[in-house]
Parts: sequence; structure tokens; C-alpha cells
Amino acid sequence: QVQLVESGGGLVQAGGSLRLSCAASGRTFRRYRMGWFRQAPGKEREFVAAISRSGGSTYYADSVKGRFTISSRDNAKNTVYLQMNSLKREDTAVYYCAATLRLGDDVGSYDYWGQGTQVTVSS
Repeated sequence: QVQLVESGGGLVQAGGSLRLSCAASGRTFRRYRMGWFRQAPGKEREFVAAISRSGGSTYYADSVKGRFTISSRDNAKNTVYLQMNSLKREDTAVYYCAATLRLGDDVGSYDYWGQGTQVTVSS
């Protein structure tokens, strides 16, 4: 099992940046594919970005490509980051870190979830 704790959310103006962190417990962190998801009020949880177990491959939702970066995972610190630039109001959501031993980037493919961190983008 792995436990996940997100941090780094907050209030930012449109066009600004934030970096989210996801710290994982356990010695098997490097076995997991890591993903970021978000859920806006009244909407379903959606995929944002993911990074492979090796860190060699990254994947993004079309809505965040070119603005967000899931950085190379730090396996020594059991941490993965999401750098968010050029933020828009529509990026406002609770952001969740998730982990899976499987492939696939839909919500159902991920087995472990953090508690979420709020990101609010103001105009």
C-alpha cells in the first residue's frame, strides 16, 4: 500500500503559477505509476497528468498541455510534482495525487488517492 499527501495548493491570479507536491509513504514508491487528477464543483474527476514508473514518459490532458508539467519523479524523496503555469480560471479545482500499479489514466485505473489540495484561480 501507499499513502499520498498533496501540498502546494492555494489562491493565484490568472496567468500565475503554482507547484503541487505529492509525497508518498512506503518503500515501493518506484513501482507505481503516478497521476494527477482534478475535480471542479459539480463536475466529475478528470485526468490531468501522469508519469511512468521510470519517469521516462509523461502524459497530459489536452486542456493542460504546454502549461502543466509533471516533473521527473524524485524516487529518493518519494515525491512527484506538478508545475502549473499560465493558470486559468477553469483550472480551479481540487487536485488529487494518485498511484497505480496498472496502466491507463482513467480514474478507475488508480488505486490509491491523496486527500486533495484546493487550487483557486481568480481573474
